[in-house]
Amino acid sequence: MNTLQDILRQASAAGLDRLDAQMLLLHALGRSPHDRAWLIAHDGDPLPPAISNRWSELLQRRLAGEPVAYLLGEKAFGGLTLQVDARVLVPRPDTEALVEWALDALPPSGSDAPRLLDLGTGSGAIALTVASRRPDVQITATDASADALVVAQANAQRLDLPVRFAHGAWLAAVPGERFDVIASNPPYIAEGDHHLAALTHEPISALTAGPDGLDDLRQIVAQAPDALHPGGWLLLEHGHDQAAAVRALLAAHGFDAVGSRNDLAGIERCSGGRWPGAR
Repeated sequence: MNTLQDILRQASAAGLDRLDAQMLLLHALGRSPHDRAWLIAHDGDPLPPAISNRWSELLQRRLAGEPVAYLLGEKAFGGLTLQVDARVLVPRPDTEALVEWALDALPPSGSDAPRLLDLGTGSGAIALTVASRRPDVQITATDASADALVVAQANAQRLDLPVRFAHGAWLAAVPGERFDVIASNPPYIAEGDHHLAALTHEPISALTAGPDGLDDLRQIVAQAPDALHPGGWLLLEHGHDQAAAVRALLAAHGFDAVGSRNDLAGIERCSGGRWPGAR
């Protein structure tokens, strides 16, 4: 009978990343996918026959390109564990740079009810992380996908974090409202980009935005001035080579203090600007 060590060796030979294999095997065994110490300590244990089919299914789905987060049903982000599935994008560590900037841009605690808007919330990653760290902030999260909102609302309820949700495309979801910070990780991959081949299991509508990937970014930048308080910030995640283009968009629409911030890899991943005036 195959031991757990044998199973991991076979998965590696089939082309599966070792960490992915360990997490999926732990999940199949009904243990925390992060309990690698247990797996190392029990690598000589036989794989229970009752688990064999479950493990085989997970292995084949991962080899077919399905994200580990979908197979586990969860993804860690910003200190939270978010439930995810194929209705939403898998939250990426790159987006934590956007969250940190949003936290920096918000008025300090003690100010009159700061307001933040998360456009295109997906699983709720940005909104819920800010809510967990700034409970004084009134947070609204929107998405054009009703399915995505179901996922985000379930995460908010499970984590007991007070976020208001609204259905609609970009600023049309919150007509007439104004915010201190608008943050968004919109679709920004160009249609036909070769990177899409590795993302076929994730919702395409949350990935692509026109021939150059900037269609949704253009729309948000054009609409945001009417939804920002004077002195408010618009902060946008974008592709690795789009920072200059997004800064130009912000400047052309009247934003000042325009700049960019790097992700953990040192790539300009977010750009933003402040709407003129004083809070």
